[in-house]
Amino acid sequence: MHRAGFVNIVGNPNVGKSTLMNALVGERISIITSKAQTTRHRIMGIVNGEDFQIVYSDTPGVLKPNYKLQESMLGFSQSALTDADVLLYVTDVVDSPEKNAFFLDKVKRMDGTTKIILIINKIDLIDQPRLEEMVEFWHKELPHAEIFPLSAREKFNIEPLFKRIRELLPESPPFFDKDALTDRPERFFVNEIIREKILLNYDKEIPYAVEVAVEEFKEDEKLIRISAVIYCERDSQKGILIGRQGAALRKVGIEARKDIEAFFGKKVFLQLYVKVEKDWRNRERKLRNFGYQIEHKQE
Repeated sequence: MHRAGFVNIVGNPNVGKSTLMNALVGERISIITSKAQTTRHRIMGIVNGEDFQIVYSDTPGVLKPNYKLQESMLGFSQSALTDADVLLYVTDVVDSPEKNAFFLDKVKRMDGTTKIILIINKIDLIDQPRLEEMVEFWHKELPHAEIFPLSAREKFNIEPLFKRIRELLPESPPFFDKDALTDRPERFFVNEIIREKILLNYDKEIPYAVEVAVEEFKEDEKLIRISAVIYCERDSQKGILIGRQGAALRKVGIEARKDIEAFFGKKVFLQLYVKVEKDWRNRERKLRNFGYQIEHKQE
C-alpha cells in the first residue's frame, strides 16, 4: 500500500514555519531569517520513501495586506487551507492567537476531511507548567486538532511528528517523480538565496522593497554562470543596495555565491545588477512576471 498527500504549513509570521519545513524535508528548501515576510511564495518540499510521498508546502506568514504583493502572499496561505490532506497550523510560545484571528477562524471552520495538527514551536524557551497551560488553551481553541509541542530549530520531537504525518496520509500513488525534491525550478532557489542575503544585510524597508530575477543561468560541466537583477522601488534604495563604491552589493554577491555553490555542488560565477522598478509591489503585471498569483478580491 502506497500513501501520498499534501501537508501544508500555515501560521503567523516568525513562528518557525520555514525552519519546521526544512527540518521535515531534511533539506534547506525555505529561506530563514528573523524578519517577518521572509517567505513570499508557496514552496513545496517533497519527501519520498518506498511506500509514501509527502508533499510539504511552506506558506507566507499570515498578515492583513497593505499592498498587492501582500494580497498575493495571503492568497498563498489561504489556498493552503483548501487543498491539504494534513494541515500543520504552527504557533509558538510567544505568538498571540488574537493576531490575525480571521485566519484562525477559517481553520476552525474547516470540514473534517483535512486532518489538523497544531504545532507549538520553540518549546525550548519555556518551562513545563507554561507548556501545559498552552496545550490546554489550544485543546479548547482547536478541539479537532492533534497537538505536537516541539522545537524545530533543535529538531526536538520532529521524528514523532513525521511518523504521525505518514500515518495520516491517504492511500494514493505518488504525485511527483520519486527523485523529485521540489516543484520549483533551479532559478527560483537562486532568487531565494540572493533575497535571503538582502534580508540579512539591509535594514528597514529595503528587504521588503526588493525582488530578484535571474536573467541568465548557463551551466556546463565545471561552472554555472548566473546573472541576476535586484529590483527596487526608488533611486534612493538603489544607492543603498549598491553601497559606497559597490561594497554593499559586492558583500551580498559573495555571500550568495557561496550558498549557491553549496546548493548546486558546483563553482558559480555570479553577476548582480540593481534596477529601479517604481511601485512594483502594487503593479499586477509586474507581480505576475515575478511569479505571484493575483486574485481579485471577493467579499
